[in-house]
Amino acid sequence: MSKIVIFGTGDIAQLAHYYFTTDSPYEVVAFTVDKAFLTEDSFCGLPVISFEEVTSRYPPTEHSMFVALSYAKLNQIRKQKFEAAIEVGYELCSYISSRATALNGNAFGRNCFILEDNTIQPFAKIGDNVTLWSGNHIGHHSTINDHTFISSHVVVSGGVTIGESCFIGVNSTLRDHVNVGNFCVLGAGTVLLSDAAEYGVYSTPETERSRVPSNRLRNI
Repeated sequence: MSKIVIFGTGDIAQLAHYYFTTDSPYEVVAFTVDKAFLTEDSFCGLPVISFEEVTSRYPPTEHSMFVALSYAKLNQIRKQKFEAAIEVGYELCSYISSRATALNGNAFGRNCFILEDNTIQPFAKIGDNVTLWSGNHIGHHSTINDHTFISSHVVVSGGVTIGESCFIGVNSTLRDHVNVGNFCVLGAGTVLLSDAAEYGVYSTPETERSRVPSNRLRNI
């Protein structure tokens, strides 16, 4: 089995450990974080070492790395660590769930995190360092560019282009052939019917509480 080191010790790192361990040809052997954030010497029963020392303990000639971080600061922290790992010589591996339906000819970049129940249609392209949380539809001939994070139950229709470092919230719907610029944020439940210029923020109003309390409802 190929050996990997996971960057991070948060919830996503714990999930990455679970998925790689139970559903991949990789063996997780350690975790790493920047020395300034090193607060524990073990995580998930494995050693945690500083990133500054990782190449001497787990050399990149014998190990790969996976950066398991969230969309914080519009994915820029994950991007920085992705680039730092490459700079010191690591190959970045991806996790593609065996329970995902990937029909795109394995057109995935490095350090992708593709969870269960994603449907990725033919001719779709997924760039580097992209996260697809569970249950999304990625339509044919669509392109998701580097360092983007897509939450759950998002519908990306055919021929859509999503730029770099975007965040797409749960239950969003993108109409066919729309273009989403770099660094866009689409909040939960967004319906996008036309192009979104870069740095755009799109959100829908929260559902308001009814004036009638639940104990006065007669049909439930």
